[in-house]
Amino acid sequence: MKILGIQVLKGPNIWSARRRKLIQMRLDLEELEQRPTNKIDGFRERIEKLIPSLYTHRCSPGHEGGFLERVDEGTWMGHVIEHIALELQTLAGMETGFGRTRETKTSGIYNVVFNYIEEKVGVYAAEASVKIALAIINSEEYDIENDIMTMKKMRERERFGPSTASIVDEAVARNIPFIRLNSSSLVQLGYGKNQVRFRATMTDKTSSIAVDLAGNKDETKRILTEQAIPVAKGSTISSLADLNEALEKVGFPLVFKPLNGNHGKGATINVKTREEAVEAFAYAQKYSHRVIAERFITGHDFRVLVIDNRMVAAAQRVPAHIIGDGENTVQYLIEKENSDPRRGYGHENVLTEITVDRDTLDLLEKKKYTLESIPVSKEIVYLKSTANLSTGGTSIDVTDLVHPQNVFMCERIARVIGLDICGIDIMAENLTELLTENGGVVLEVNAAPGFRMHLAPSVGLPRNVAAPVIDMLYPPGKSARIPIIAVTGTNGKTTTTRLIAHIVKNNGYRVGFTTSDGVYIQNSMLLKGDTTGPLSAEFVLKDPTVEFAVLETARGGILRSGLGFGHCDIAVITNIQEDHLGISDINTLEDLSRVKAVIVKSVKNDGWAILNADNKYCVAIGKEVHCNLAYFTMDDKNPIVKEHCRKGGIAAVYENGYITIMKGDWKIRIEKVTHIPITFNGTVSFMTQNVLAASLATFVWGFKIEDIRLSLETFIPSAAQTPGRMNIFDLKDFKIMVDFAHNPDGLRGIKDFLSTLDIKRSTGIISGTGDRRDDDLREIGRISAQMFDDVIICQEKYLRGRTRENIVSLLTEGLKEIKPEIDIQVIDNGKAAFNYAVQHAEQGSFITMIGDSVNHAVELAQDFQDKEMGM
Repeated sequence: MKILGIQVLKGPNIWSARRRKLIQMRLDLEELEQRPTNKIDGFRERIEKLIPSLYTHRCSPGHEGGFLERVDEGTWMGHVIEHIALELQTLAGMETGFGRTRETKTSGIYNVVFNYIEEKVGVYAAEASVKIALAIINSEEYDIENDIMTMKKMRERERFGPSTASIVDEAVARNIPFIRLNSSSLVQLGYGKNQVRFRATMTDKTSSIAVDLAGNKDETKRILTEQAIPVAKGSTISSLADLNEALEKVGFPLVFKPLNGNHGKGATINVKTREEAVEAFAYAQKYSHRVIAERFITGHDFRVLVIDNRMVAAAQRVPAHIIGDGENTVQYLIEKENSDPRRGYGHENVLTEITVDRDTLDLLEKKKYTLESIPVSKEIVYLKSTANLSTGGTSIDVTDLVHPQNVFMCERIARVIGLDICGIDIMAENLTELLTENGGVVLEVNAAPGFRMHLAPSVGLPRNVAAPVIDMLYPPGKSARIPIIAVTGTNGKTTTTRLIAHIVKNNGYRVGFTTSDGVYIQNSMLLKGDTTGPLSAEFVLKDPTVEFAVLETARGGILRSGLGFGHCDIAVITNIQEDHLGISDINTLEDLSRVKAVIVKSVKNDGWAILNADNKYCVAIGKEVHCNLAYFTMDDKNPIVKEHCRKGGIAAVYENGYITIMKGDWKIRIEKVTHIPITFNGTVSFMTQNVLAASLATFVWGFKIEDIRLSLETFIPSAAQTPGRMNIFDLKDFKIMVDFAHNPDGLRGIKDFLSTLDIKRSTGIISGTGDRRDDDLREIGRISAQMFDDVIICQEKYLRGRTRENIVSLLTEGLKEIKPEIDIQVIDNGKAAFNYAVQHAEQGSFITMIGDSVNHAVELAQDFQDKEMGM
């Protein structure tokens, strides 16, 4: 048994439109294909002993123990590995449950699919599950606890912190999309021009001046003092001389903390002697040269959270501690406390495990304790000098107990400092009384306060403090999204995408669109190449200038990673024809339909699916849509469309030479095809289909007929607007056409167009692609023989696992099968092939460069045209 490959699916995919985080592992069972679990002696006993929690897996029987029943009956190892991978993640603190295992068309090779929480942990779980299964099969010992701890550590490195995660979760609950912008806490909410960004609990609304003020504790204290807000007496020091002055000025007890510190790092509290003061000062200087020495105020540690100038939560923070029982040591009581199921590694649970560090030992030493000391019964022994939850502290929610004047004071502090999200640390006996009456003081103001203590307090009500953050970032009436039109199909995707983008742009939107040529923002190409995958879609959605996205979406990206967006407003499928079959388990047109249908399944419930009524596979997809449906057709008598419109549906049809919108019994003519340049006076039927699809998509979006008409009339087939698509160059004695047709159906469209022209001699420059089936390559040769009088085969690239000789041989077979006498030249260099063609061109000849047979074909043709014109 071996892993052939692992893919991470991050968006809607062929397995699930809703579950967007899936691992797909391609697994070869090898000899185990003949050994289901009931034929492996002792397998059930060993797997249950190693992973007893698998008993909870219901599997197809639908009840606890169901999976183990399947093991007893006999199930294949791919299915077992799916369940092990799911349970491994659950044991590591990441609850998962969705899985699928399906055999491919190749016997013994399976796709094992399961969901994940953290990507790297999911990949690790896939690999570990195979090792575990092999160990169980071979009756070998396996340290599963090591895997679980490794996965926990990986999760802590990769996951969002509690505060960031809470904001993301609240956004997702409101159907606001997010994109993680780095490996840490920088997140984009929303798309395009409607995006906002935040990092931890700082947003793009957070004032940088306010952050600087809050980060400088000395400056914060000065400003608060000027505003009559009670603060602890103290001073900032950076030398022993300053220390001596502070001791005289402030007196004992003292607290020392770094001027620019956070999370309690470098702090020492309740300092009562000069010796302790010197040591505490040196410790604080490890984190900041300048150190705050201020009066140590007795009382309780409180954190008040103010968001958008409104107090939303308050918590009393209690440092990590143990309570003596008169029998056990400090060390034992720490371990006992850490056994509390609410405590966990890092941020996995409500509370964090308590670790012993310098701060712990210092506090014990002040009590003349060690880890082996036995505290008396009910004695509280503090183990940390600060109450941070990340060091094992606990929190008590006191939101409803805060005195109204204290609420006002905290909201005023947020405005004084200028923070949109503000954490205020207060030391006082309580918050139910005015601080001015009970002697409480403000210790500091935090620009990026943690939410964990409020989200999951140890005692009291949890507070959804992420909700007011989203309320602030997206107030009523502000959208988080931009319109998205996704386009897929076998042929015509790029031209349809470009035409839709042209119409949208002419209606005043700043458009970002992806194509097989590159990524464009408005009229500028920002990335060059085949950019039809999820990363390219994300590139557009990250751009803050984009108001409308039109995304060409190819099968490869869907299979490799899923869609690069969660939902779209309109999905267009131009057609589904034979192409790329025999790759990635896509062997039939039904398989290919399943891939293309992913974009339709991603359409919002009130959005639209635009489908080709002349293509039976598109029609089949239309029967299962959950959104609005509209068809386009080249035949105004198409029965599917007639029935659809009879029921009040919308369609775009080609009738009597016009592009026409049919809505129920009404017909709305957009334009005559002879007035639409891209149709070449209506002679290129596949271009007319592209016009129908684009017109229908933009009509259902809401654009006016006259605006669509104007855009159709100004979309010119050229190297500028449709590079590589029916680009014709008129030269002195002959013509050259460049078209990206790369499959049999595309070639037939070119063949039909050439048949309408008066051509003296037709020459074709063709090539094949190595990842096509043998007969697909022969078919390209057959169609080429019907189109051309002579052919140049230029197999310069795209070998994809084949040899150049093999591809040339198959193309030649197809050519000779139809036209045995055809003149065939094999030239491996694109520029040389182009030069050969133009040198041998006769007057009235027509040279067609098909697909990507020649690198930079458009540029070569343009340069030749320029030279001929003396430019």
